[in-house]
Amino acid sequence: METKDLRQKPDTGDHLSPSPALVLTASLLGFALITLDTSVVNVALPSIGSELGGGMSGLQWVVDAYTLAFAALLLSTGAFSDRVGAARAYTVGIAVFTVASAACGFAPNLGVLTGARVVQGVAAAVILPTTLALVRQAYADPGQRSRAVSLWAVGGTVAAALGPVAGGALTTAWDWRGIFFINLPLGLAALALATRLPRSVRRPAPLDLPGQLTAVVALAALAFAVIEGGTVALVALGVAVVSGSVFLAVEARQPHPVVPLGLFRNPVVAVAVAAGSACSVAFYGMIFVFSLYFQQVHHLSALNAGLMFLPLTGLIPVVNMASGRLANRYGPRRPMLIGQSVAVAGLLLLLLVGPGTPLPVMALLLIPMGLGIGLALPPLTAAMMEAVPAERAGLAAGVLNAARQVSGGLGVAAFGALVVGEFAAGLRTSLLISAGLLAATALATLTRLTPQRPAAGTGREPLRTPA
Repeated sequence: METKDLRQKPDTGDHLSPSPALVLTASLLGFALITLDTSVVNVALPSIGSELGGGMSGLQWVVDAYTLAFAALLLSTGAFSDRVGAARAYTVGIAVFTVASAACGFAPNLGVLTGARVVQGVAAAVILPTTLALVRQAYADPGQRSRAVSLWAVGGTVAAALGPVAGGALTTAWDWRGIFFINLPLGLAALALATRLPRSVRRPAPLDLPGQLTAVVALAALAFAVIEGGTVALVALGVAVVSGSVFLAVEARQPHPVVPLGLFRNPVVAVAVAAGSACSVAFYGMIFVFSLYFQQVHHLSALNAGLMFLPLTGLIPVVNMASGRLANRYGPRRPMLIGQSVAVAGLLLLLLVGPGTPLPVMALLLIPMGLGIGLALPPLTAAMMEAVPAERAGLAAGVLNAARQVSGGLGVAAFGALVVGEFAAGLRTSLLISAGLLAATALATLTRLTPQRPAAGTGREPLRTPA
C-alpha cells in the first residue's frame, strides 16, 4: 500500500502567482501612480502658490522634495525590496504613498505640503523596484516576461506623458488639491490588488547605510544651494561638497556600495548615465518652466496650460516604441545620436518663442524636443543594461534611474532660480543650458560608443566598449 509523505516541505516563500496578468496589472498601476506624480504637479504650481504662498523657491521645493527623495533612495530600495520580499515592500510602499497623498491634499501650508511630498518620494522609491521585481517573478517564460516588461515600461511612459494634462484638468475642474486626492482611489485599488500578490523570496541583500546617508545629505544640500541662493547657499554648497567627498570615499571602500564607482569606468555606462541625465534636465526643466510661462505670461488656465503639452506628450509613447524597434535593428548608438540631435534642434527652435508667438505655434515648437528625448531614452537604457553583467542589471538600472531623477530635480531647481528675475531671459538661458548638455552627450555618444558591423543575418549593430 502506497503511503503519502506527510512531512512538511520547507517554505521558501516563492509562490508563483496563479494569474500573472493580475501581477502585471498591480505593477503597472503602482508604476503609473508614482510616475504620474513626477509631472502632474507642474501645471498646478501657480494655483498652489496663489493659495499657500511661498514664492518661486517654495514652488520649486514642492516639485523637488518628491523628486530628490525618490531619486536618492532609489540607490538602496532595491536591496530593501530583496530583504523583505517584493510583494511586502510593494504593499508598504503603496500604503505609505496613499497616506502621504492624502496629507498633501489636506496640507494647510507649504511646509506641510513639502514634508508630505518628501514622504511620497520615499514611498515611490520603495515601489519602483518592487514593480519590476514582481513582473519578473510572475513570468517564467523569457518571451512572455520580455513582453510584460515592455508593457510595464510603456505604462510608465504614458503616465508621465499624461501628467501635465491630468494636472491641468484636475486643477481646473477641482483645485490643486485634486491632483493629490486622485491618488487615493488609485492607491486603494493598488492595495486591493496587493492582497492577492504571491509572496516573494527574501534574499540577504546588504545595505550601504553610510553611502546612502551621505548621498541624501549631499543631494539635499546641493538642491538647497541652487534653490535658496544668497549667503545660506554658500553654506549649503559647502555641505554638499563635503558630503559628496565623504560619499566618494565611503563608496571606494565599501564591499557592497550603493553606487559602485568602478561601474563608470565602462564608457557605455558613463555615456548612458550622462545622456539620460541630460535628457531629464531638458524634459523636466522645460515642463516646469513652460508650465509657469503659459500661466504667468499668457495667463492660461491650468487646463489650457496642460493641453499645450498634449501634442508633445501624446507622441512620446509612440516614439518610445519606434525607438525600441530602431535599436533592435541598428543597435542603440544610432537612435541615441539622432534623438539627442533632434532634441538639441528642438530646444534651439524654442528660442524663437516670445510673448507674441501664437499659442498653436508654441505647442508645435515643443514637439521636436520631446520627440528627440523620446527617441534617445529607450536605447540608452538598453545600452546600459547590455554593458553590465546580468547579475548587476538591477543595480545598473537603479543607478540610471536615480541619476535621471536627481538631474531632473536639479534642472527644475536651477531653471526656477533663473526665471525668478527676468522670465524671458531666464527661459532663454535655460534652453541654452539644456541644449548644451544634450549636445555634449551627443558628442560623447558619437565618440565613445563605437558600433561593430552587424552580426550576420541580424541587421543589428551591437555596441563594443572601446579599450
